[in-house]
Amino acid sequence: QVHVVESGGGLVQAGGSLRLSCAASGRTFSSYAMGWFRQAPGKERDFVAAISRSGGATYYADSVKGRFTISRDNAKNTVYLQMNSLKPEDTAVYYCAAVEGGYPPKRANSYDYWGQGTQVTVSA
Repeated sequence: QVHVVESGGGLVQAGGSLRLSCAASGRTFSSYAMGWFRQAPGKERDFVAAISRSGGATYYADSVKGRFTISRDNAKNTVYLQMNSLKPEDTAVYYCAAVEGGYPPKRANSYDYWGQGTQVTVSA
């Protein structure tokens, strides 16, 4: 089992940047593929980005491609989401998720472990 905790959310103006962090504890972090999802009020939880166990493969939603970057540091048991050129429509609660295995899925129900989320608000 792995426990994940997100941090780094906040309020930022459109065009600004934020870096989210997800710290993991428990079993070997490098055994887990990791994903970031987001959920705006009244909407479903949407895929944002995912990364393989080694960090060699990354995947992005079309809406964030070219603006967001997912990365991980297995020595620090942490995965990051660097968010640049933020837009008001990026406003949501951002969740980190983990699943054991090499391939990082894009479906939320494929992940086994979730954090409690961190709020990101982008003002116009």
